[in-house]
Amino acid sequence: MTKDTSQDQSNPLHEPVLLGEVLHYLSPQKGESYLDLTAGYGGHASAILESTQTPSEMVLVDRDENAIGELTKKFGRFGKDVNIRREDFLSASTQLLGEQHKFDMILADLGVSSPHLNVADRGFSLQHDGPLDMRMDQSQELSAETIVNTYTEAELSDILWKYGEEPKSRQIARLIRHGGPFTSTTQLAAVVSKAWPGHSRVHPATRTFQALRIAVNDELHMLEHSLPLWLELLTPGGRVAVISFHSLEDGLVKKVFSENAGDRYDSDLRLLTRRPVTASATELATNPRARSAKLRAAAKLK
Repeated sequence: MTKDTSQDQSNPLHEPVLLGEVLHYLSPQKGESYLDLTAGYGGHASAILESTQTPSEMVLVDRDENAIGELTKKFGRFGKDVNIRREDFLSASTQLLGEQHKFDMILADLGVSSPHLNVADRGFSLQHDGPLDMRMDQSQELSAETIVNTYTEAELSDILWKYGEEPKSRQIARLIRHGGPFTSTTQLAAVVSKAWPGHSRVHPATRTFQALRIAVNDELHMLEHSLPLWLELLTPGGRVAVISFHSLEDGLVKKVFSENAGDRYDSDLRLLTRRPVTASATELATNPRARSAKLRAAAKLK
């Protein structure tokens, strides 16, 4: 296994997705408070801060140790004014609600950051040979290697179907169970490719890698339980925006927003986006990662 050193995680290249759209729908104003539940490398937060000018009213959350280090460097000039927390967004949301915090703006960008994909040792990418890791939080025990080498064929098939919407989930699960043990991303991708001979544009292991990443990081479960908390954390008139990269994620956001909006006496929200907002052709030309990004936004009624 060769280690890719083309990208140094201490100096990550990461362009925030749908930045103009986020600023439009969150509409940051001077003095307002902001909660970024997947702050990553601070691209969205930096742009928000330019408008609010209130670092003391900003809470930045991420469960990735490297991201926390970059956030600390980027916002270090503000000292302890910027509240930076290393937690997953469900734990952080629960804790902030218990502390009776309220925010004028909340953002959750659910995608994998460019440094995750570019650094081979993180194991997220099909493009680089790396260990089967895929953990957002590198302190947790469960990794992709554990799943592919210890889960049963039926469990693997369920993961690939549920989280990857993989039509050949059973066949791929069988190939994985009888083709291991696996230690590297390229090794796994090669075996999965046997289920899709003659592929061209999209790598045949893309859905498998997506499903494993979601399972490793418990992403859908955390989103489902976090969304109601985010609505509680909003001030009257506060805005929430969620950027998803998967149809199941977008479906959860749509469901919760729709259930709490509408012409009903008990409605809590006003939808700011009737349909998911996607990246412009201009952004796609410079940031291909935005291709599958979908943004939904809502405002809490006063």
